[in-house]
Amino acid sequence: MNAKAGTSEAKESAAAHKRPSRQINVVLRNAADSDVSAGSSTASSSSALAAGNPNGLPSSGPWAEWQKELDRMIGLDNVKSLVYEIYALLQIMQYRSEASLQAQAHVYHMIFKGNPGTGKTTVARLLAKLFQSMGLLAKGHLVEVERADLVGEYIGHTAQKTRELVRKALGGVLFVDEAYSLARGGEKDFGKEAIDTLVKAMEDNKNQFVLILAGYTSEIETFLLTNPGLPSRFPIQMEFPDYTVDQLVNIAEGMAKEREYTLLPQTVFKLRQLIAEEKIDAVYDFSNARFVRNVLERAIRYQAVRLLRQYPSVSPGKLELMAIRPEDVRAITQNGQ
Repeated sequence: MNAKAGTSEAKESAAAHKRPSRQINVVLRNAADSDVSAGSSTASSSSALAAGNPNGLPSSGPWAEWQKELDRMIGLDNVKSLVYEIYALLQIMQYRSEASLQAQAHVYHMIFKGNPGTGKTTVARLLAKLFQSMGLLAKGHLVEVERADLVGEYIGHTAQKTRELVRKALGGVLFVDEAYSLARGGEKDFGKEAIDTLVKAMEDNKNQFVLILAGYTSEIETFLLTNPGLPSRFPIQMEFPDYTVDQLVNIAEGMAKEREYTLLPQTVFKLRQLIAEEKIDAVYDFSNARFVRNVLERAIRYQAVRLLRQYPSVSPGKLELMAIRPEDVRAITQNGQ
């Protein structure tokens, strides 16, 4: 029996090494898998964990408030699970410290991979608040930047700009979108200076801020290869997959509801068609929720024009003011109109 258990653990260990996007793993075991028996309370706790949430995340306790935040986001189950791993690690480190056990600081710098509109900035903002509430970061704010914010116009200017943004991010999260663009200009490009300055800031300001580099999956992976020392500095990597058509329709309906608009059934059908066509036409750079938002905002503009034509001198009824009809929803052309 011990031999079988050893074989099983060896297989689990080998499988864990094959997952590139999970470089920090907090393994949650139930009572049957544990080498140390924790009694009936642990067993009942594990059962509640599995029953309370289909993804195995607890539905009560301190985590519940963060779960509510994540539940507002559609899909992204793998991202949500990894966020919980980070929370669990922080919580257990607090308990270890209270028990006078070693609670060594971990590195929480991250890589976010995925197409635009997949929730990367939203998750980064949530993590900033989580880190602040758990005592890891003092402020918990998010500073979002891109290449133009970091790269200067002359020698020395880039390092100065980058250091200023790092100082602004101290106590919070520095989120660099399209980070791979910093390495596109070659050896003489000032983007390399920005990378070197960020790496130095990570060493000089340990545990004072969290750096997140984000961008398209393939570009980010190529970017990490340009500097052999970079991957090891970002032990947490999150993959943000494209949303499905159904998920994007749900996102559109949520956006409409927030704005107090209603998508008629025929409108939802047309919207579904547009999303499916766009996913096929823009397979490598599909903008996901951004595309949906742009389509919805355009539909709201067309609805306004339609209503003024139909009701030139009086106010439409409340239902008409809320309804987005199929004719209001149109495909996005090359010029964005």
